[in-house]
Amino acid sequence: MVLFTVWGSLLCLVHSDSSVVVQKEAQFGVSYLDTVTSHNQTIYSFNHTVSRNKTEGVRVSVELLSETTKSPILFVIRQKQAVLSFQVPLILRGLYQRKYQYTQVGRTLCQPPTLVASETQFFYVDVSTLSSTSVHYQLRVSRVESFTLQNSASMQLRPNPRFVNTHSLYFSSAVTLTDCSTLQECPVYDLDNNVAFIGMYQTMTKKGAVTVQRKDFPSNSFYVVVVVKTEDEACGGPLKFYPLLPDELLDAGNRSKTLDVVVSPAINSEVYVMGMLFCLGIFLSFYVLTFLVACIENKRMNRKREGFLQPADMSPAETASIIGVRSTNYIIIIIIIIISLSVADNGSTMSSEPVTDSLASAEGTYGYMERSMDTVGRCRQESLSSVEEDDYDTLADIDSDKNIVRTKKYLCVSDLARKDKRVLNKKYQIYFWNISTIAVFYALPVIQLVITYQTVVNVTGNQDICYYNFLCAHPLGALSSFNNILSNLGYVMLGLLFLLIVLQRDILHNRALMRNDITALECGIPKHFGLFYAMGTALMMEGLLSACYHVCPNYTNFQFDTSFMYMIAGLCMLKLYQKRHPDINASAYTAYACLAAVIFFSVLGVVFGKGNTAFWIVFSVIHILATLLLSTQLYYMGRWKLDSGILRRMLYVIYTDCVRQCSGPMYIDRMVLLVMGNIVNWSLAAYGLIKRPNDFASYLLAIAICNLLLYFAFYIIMKLRSGERIRCLALVCILFTAVVWGFALFFFFQGLSTWQKTPAESREHNRDCILLSFFDDHDIWHFLSSIAMFGSFLVLLTMDDDLDTVQRDKIYVF
Repeated sequence: MVLFTVWGSLLCLVHSDSSVVVQKEAQFGVSYLDTVTSHNQTIYSFNHTVSRNKTEGVRVSVELLSETTKSPILFVIRQKQAVLSFQVPLILRGLYQRKYQYTQVGRTLCQPPTLVASETQFFYVDVSTLSSTSVHYQLRVSRVESFTLQNSASMQLRPNPRFVNTHSLYFSSAVTLTDCSTLQECPVYDLDNNVAFIGMYQTMTKKGAVTVQRKDFPSNSFYVVVVVKTEDEACGGPLKFYPLLPDELLDAGNRSKTLDVVVSPAINSEVYVMGMLFCLGIFLSFYVLTFLVACIENKRMNRKREGFLQPADMSPAETASIIGVRSTNYIIIIIIIIISLSVADNGSTMSSEPVTDSLASAEGTYGYMERSMDTVGRCRQESLSSVEEDDYDTLADIDSDKNIVRTKKYLCVSDLARKDKRVLNKKYQIYFWNISTIAVFYALPVIQLVITYQTVVNVTGNQDICYYNFLCAHPLGALSSFNNILSNLGYVMLGLLFLLIVLQRDILHNRALMRNDITALECGIPKHFGLFYAMGTALMMEGLLSACYHVCPNYTNFQFDTSFMYMIAGLCMLKLYQKRHPDINASAYTAYACLAAVIFFSVLGVVFGKGNTAFWIVFSVIHILATLLLSTQLYYMGRWKLDSGILRRMLYVIYTDCVRQCSGPMYIDRMVLLVMGNIVNWSLAAYGLIKRPNDFASYLLAIAICNLLLYFAFYIIMKLRSGERIRCLALVCILFTAVVWGFALFFFFQGLSTWQKTPAESREHNRDCILLSFFDDHDIWHFLSSIAMFGSFLVLLTMDDDLDTVQRDKIYVF
């Protein structure tokens, strides 16, 4: 029979296994020095008053006083609706399973809920061990002062966890990279190895920020946990050398962080509305401005045609149709669906029976002979009626004819605009239909993937997955950074506006053809709009895919943001080349195959390019070879063959032109362009091979942009050198676009985040909103770059308007 004796507040329980349980009534703020063995267990009983309208924190601090012990002490804290347990010494694991030992541990208890105004609650701290020898420890339980955060607070943190209660957050810390912390909004889990189990969390070095939505916390309060991690590697710090002893316990050292926590209210719904109205207002103003310019231009053209007489070969119905369409011109433009219908039916309209003969191109005259209007009309009537491009190759002398025409020292547009216009229209319409098909099949899986990314972020709470500018990331619904998505609206709206402008020009040109306007048929740069439609579609898709990328920006989906940038750069170069070389421009299938190869290398560069010497060597060799092949193609206007005899012919040309007689190149202008292009591309290839930039996609985009700018500058210089002029509208577009590009690039290089570093290091670049408290620097880049791209497209569309009344045999090819 065991005798139970109560003496003061001490209660001793003796079990059959000789283990004694001692319960003590303990007080807050008192340090208890005690011992524990496998034969005795101590229970500390605490009680405190909990108020429903007041949140208080309780801190349990434990220190192990015995120097060596093989068995840890187990502390179990039993609360109302919660149980918390931990051991001392506390063992935390770092990188490569390295173990760190802490003999001082502190845990903060969350306050259990209560339905009454005030309630007395009990909690118990159980202390036990399996050590056969006595283990000394110190226990202290105290209330946390200023547990509820209202405005701001400063705190000194160690790897022992601590958390506070607040409503909205801004985190910053002015310390070096040697300390790494984790921010989280959730209760209970406050150790380095479990802090990411629940809630929202992110790593930080000097700066971090979290936007909390009220809908996620119905109780209007939550816990903020701040943990100093055991190692720096998770935040981008240096990897220290440690001996590879798996059982060795490492000392974490004196790791601490001083943290300033500032509370700031989130923006309200009015700021969201103002941001959206501002975004819409900017780009709708371009629609209004374009409409006014179109009205002025249409009025000027109508005055110019006041003396126009009805042609004898047009029926009254056709004449009435032209007059009716002229009066409803801008109503048609507003109807967006007519874009696809117009492009789809363009070829069939051109081949309709009443205008078949009048639309056939002149095939019977070559060289530089100036032609009269009667000769032009007769040649058109006698031209071929076929609309298939392959029919030209059935002529016996077609190859020799091409060699004679295309290898002349000085070429005119008439020499390279000999094919039937209907054939070329169909050829270039394929650009639009192909890019539309590519857009659908590319965008659908991208949208599905980024939805998955956002879902993972919302479910797991891991803020390290996506590289936002957290100081200016405004959530809306399931989207974590709505402002970065909204700012891409400009690409879509201005791309659509460009399609409408191209549609207007296409309609006006078709009307001129219907009335047998000789100026439209035989003067100016040949009007082919398929590439322009493709460019507008690519700009719209760039906006969509950029928005998808900014749903969760990181290195694995950065190619979504750049893929259609490659498309835009390639299409612009093709359009520049097509202006003076309509007959020999690349087909849509060849062009998109080359662009697909570029995107393929972009993906390979993201996956394998970082520090991979073999990849950079292979890519540089392919880059240089492709540059040489393209240079040869452009220099000889396609009149060369890549076969087994290519080396023999190259040696013969070198011998005859460089050894036998030292003569200069036959095509000086083309040679200057190609030499400069090779210098630029070889330099870029050497830079990539030496520096090996981590952002391979941006490096590849830089190559495309450099080549486009070089060719555009060459085109402008040669245009002025040939005695041509640039009209006022095109000049205004060029100057406006150049200024906007300058400002856009300034904001682009601000670098608010970067996925080339760790998430914690990326947050060091985060900055506050600078426009309407809603948009950051990168949003302004989206605004300005979309306007600049739109302006660049207008430059390509209008830069040769001065040639609309010049016969094609007087327009030089360069």
